Amino acid sequence: MTEAPPYPQKRTCPYEPPPGYQEIGERGPVLKVTLFDGREAWMVTGYRESREILTHPNLSSQRTHPGFPIVAPRFRSQIARSLALIAMDPPVHDIYRRYLNPHFSLRTVRGMRPQLEGIVSGYIDAIIDHGPPADLVPMLAVPLPSLVICRHLGVPYEDHDFFQDASGKVMLGTEEESATAAQDLVDYIDRLVAAQIKEPSDGLLGTLVRERVIPGDVGHDELVSIALVLLIAAHETTSSSLALSVITLLEHPDQLARIQEDPARLPGAIEELLRYIATTDLVATRVAKGDIEIAGHLIREGEGVLVSGTLANRDDQVHSRAHEFDVLREDTHHLTFGFGIHQCLGQNLARLELEVALHQLLTRVPGLRLAVPVDELPILGAGTVQRVLRLPVEW
Repeated sequence: MTEAPPYPQKRTCPYEPPPGYQEIGERGPVLKVTLFDGREAWMVTGYRESREILTHPNLSSQRTHPGFPIVAPRFRSQIARSLALIAMDPPVHDIYRRYLNPHFSLRTVRGMRPQLEGIVSGYIDAIIDHGPPADLVPMLAVPLPSLVICRHLGVPYEDHDFFQDASGKVMLGTEEESATAAQDLVDYIDRLVAAQIKEPSDGLLGTLVRERVIPGDVGHDELVSIALVLLIAAHETTSSSLALSVITLLEHPDQLARIQEDPARLPGAIEELLRYIATTDLVATRVAKGDIEIAGHLIREGEGVLVSGTLANRDDQVHSRAHEFDVLREDTHHLTFGFGIHQCLGQNLARLELEVALHQLLTRVPGLRLAVPVDELPILGAGTVQRVLRLPVEW
């Protein structure tokens, strides 16, 4: 075995970890890995250890720290290293979360269900009218979360092609593509915020202008950074999770049949999908701002720390039959949305989008199946968001 295995590695199957992660998992729950630039960082792969370290007071999200681990060249840009919320520690992080939490609460999201059901119904109508084969990436997985977050934020949906393309490049492009796309998005949102300050709309951006910018709690540039994070995070992860969920269900027809027998099983099945797929390979990229003792290891101040959702979600010390996909599983607890103060702000909305989209797709398009073998589906992403570029289906 290598002293510090390479990380990240590419998937060869949309819903399974890369083959090399077996060694990393066996070496866990805490070990060192080697990043693309030759630097080493600590990786936490155990479920319990991940929860422990994600609440440790000496774990920092400050991406400008010289010891912060960068897992791909595209994350070296200034914008990527200064993102609101994601690259912040308390107390500023907690203040921003307090401003945003009510707008993504379970109560708020539940109130969005009728609108969301109508949106999904329109996309399914279009898929049925189109007829097989149909590519679910451009016909459902990509536009659905884009339209939902546009309406929630108050962003003009006619600009969705631009920010879908830009957000994809930020997360999965080359270093130059990512930096350019991030700046394009910042410039675009900067103009939106300026317009909202002149005449606030009813969306979340307008609400934050009235409640936080005008009173002086949040500055113009701060709101731009917040909106950038919300726009990218809400689009990329949910889009990929939906596509990967469809593939996983279609490749496990016995599990799909269980949902079709009783649609009330769908919410539990979604938790199992979130555990099993782990769309975002890492749930945390951090740096130690003080020494941390964990699982018999000493992580020293200034050393980088990665937390692997993919491996923590399949920890056989916590999950029985950890590598099996079982929609009736009771131990579906997972770290896909993170843990602790940085737990995903939009998780309630993501769950609802997955539930409504999968319910309508599976009930209104019976006999759904992949139009090509799963190993021919193009996969993009390593160490960040796993994305399927095409998803052709028949029925």
